[in-house]
Amino acid sequence: MSPLCRLALGCALAVVAAAGIGPAQAEPPPGAASCSGCHGPTGAEGPVPSLQGRPAEDTVAAMAAFRTGQREATVMDRIAKGFTDDEIRAIADWLAAQRAQP
Repeated sequence: MSPLCRLALGCALAVVAAAGIGPAQAEPPPGAASCSGCHGPTGAEGPVPSLQGRPAEDTVAAMAAFRTGQREATVMDRIAKGFTDDEIRAIADWLAAQRAQP
């Protein structure tokens, strides 16, 4: 794993911990925690949208578009290429199952 990926993963874990994700949601599939480094919890304002609760098919389609260059990106094109189809599906399913905490 590259130093940049390690940094992103470390930041993501801190964001996940701060977001208050409950015990049933605490075990993301490999790579999923790195998403929250940029994509904050539901309801968070900012230029990068939250992925929590988003339909899995939307996330899978977005990642495929980033991989092929059909969707413009700053870094997501490179990130998407680092995951297999199975990893993307697992991450998308996990993200779709996440809900905003009260």
